[in-house]
Amino acid sequence: MKKTYLIWLAFHCIVWIFTFNDLYPFLNEWQIGSVSFFLLLVFILPLFKDREWLQTAIFGVQGILSLLIFYPDGDGFPRYILLIHILIMAEAVFYLSRLKSILIIAIISGGAYFTFLQIQSTAGSFAWYGLIYLLVICALLYYQTLHRKVSEVQERNDALQHEYRRMKRLLVTEEEQTRKDERMQIGHEIHDSVGHKLTALVMQFEVFRLSAEEKDKEKIAALKELAQQSLEETRRAVRSFKGREVGGLQGVIRLIRKLELESFMKINFIVKHGAFAAPLTGEQSFAIYRAVQEGLTNIMKHAHTKDAQVLFESPGGSIFRFEVSNVTAGKVYFEEGYGLKAMRERLENVGGILEVENNDREFMLRGVIRLTDRSGKR
Repeated sequence: MKKTYLIWLAFHCIVWIFTFNDLYPFLNEWQIGSVSFFLLLVFILPLFKDREWLQTAIFGVQGILSLLIFYPDGDGFPRYILLIHILIMAEAVFYLSRLKSILIIAIISGGAYFTFLQIQSTAGSFAWYGLIYLLVICALLYYQTLHRKVSEVQERNDALQHEYRRMKRLLVTEEEQTRKDERMQIGHEIHDSVGHKLTALVMQFEVFRLSAEEKDKEKIAALKELAQQSLEETRRAVRSFKGREVGGLQGVIRLIRKLELESFMKINFIVKHGAFAAPLTGEQSFAIYRAVQEGLTNIMKHAHTKDAQVLFESPGGSIFRFEVSNVTAGKVYFEEGYGLKAMRERLENVGGILEVENNDREFMLRGVIRLTDRSGKR
């Protein structure tokens, strides 16, 4: 209501400035008091935005006050009362239901008819003003009908979007649960089949070593050690299958998919050659995931558009660079908050840096991480 109220307030200011400038020398104390009370009602109207009957009462009182302010003292119809009446009826049609807005229109029309009875006007003048009132009322009621149809369509559309998002969230949840169940099942199968067989193999190697000749014990011990290492690797694989999938570059893909489905963001995801093959550690992958998540969340909350671009690249295989950007309609005010500070610290802890670029065309977060080579050097 805030934006529309300011528009109506601007209309009132324009009309009343011209009205007061023209009528002020001829207004008495009662009329000046009525103008003040009328404008007071204009200013307090937003306080009752959820109370339609009080709004109806305010518009009705404004209609009565207009009669006191523009009470005819001559032969002509007050020229400014038409503009004031149109404003009151238009606001009533915009804010109120059909029945209550018709009630206000009836009050305004009755007041205009009463004003005509107090002056000596010709039949032509009465017909002309009556036609203007009739056309305005028909136009306002027609607008109200169209507006309510559009509102109903919008409400149905919002309900469909809400249901669509709910179904998408349910689908994503079911997919994650299915994937988790499959990983658990694979982990159990590996543990029950391969794990048990490797355990039995280790025990058999130990029994065989104890009964073997001295010259063969070293070879058998080496085979047992190899089987033991295979068993440990199998157990680590089982633990990783049972663990929850969090973070990493694959997590970024799931995050982008989730934001596109639930928040209707349009994300252009660019992966250049070598990005997915970059030798990132688990901590580095998780830091990249959190940084991209924070950047996309900020765009979703603060940007005027929901279009974003995410870029992954690893030029030369020595660094990993990611960018999260969106187009802006001019340079936006920027202040580094807690989220960006935490993102910067997380990247610095894994050997990376964070850069923020804010210009007239786009807002960009750029992160660079130095990669570790095969020998463990950076």
